[in-house]
Amino acid sequence: MAEDVGILVLGHGSSKPYNKEMVEKCAQLIAKTHDGPVRIAFLNMDEPNIAAGLNSFAGTGINRIVALPIFLAHGVHTLEDIPQELSVDPTLRRGSCKLNGTEVEIRCAEPLGVDESIAALAYRRATEALE
Repeated sequence: MAEDVGILVLGHGSSKPYNKEMVEKCAQLIAKTHDGPVRIAFLNMDEPNIAAGLNSFAGTGINRIVALPIFLAHGVHTLEDIPQELSVDPTLRRGSCKLNGTEVEIRCAEPLGVDESIAALAYRRATEALE
């Protein structure tokens, strides 16, 4: 991915601190492989909220943002709430915002979904439970 693309890692938010820590650590791991800026935001309870997360890209020189929900499957949050907060068309999963007076494209990534890596992680967690 190009360095003019920012990744906004989106978490649900929780009253429990480890939820925010998990999203922060996930963003740090993504940043190790992405050349552009990686930021975090939360749908509710935690800060920064989505608007502040978008604004955190101001001055970075990006012209596109990928909103990456750290959610396993689609639900009301990924299909309605997050697109609304991002001012993104929920059907096209695209939109835009202004940062420092510049129009920046926003694209919503799909949730993590079913993937061999998710299944492998789930199986590893199952085996860990037996240790």
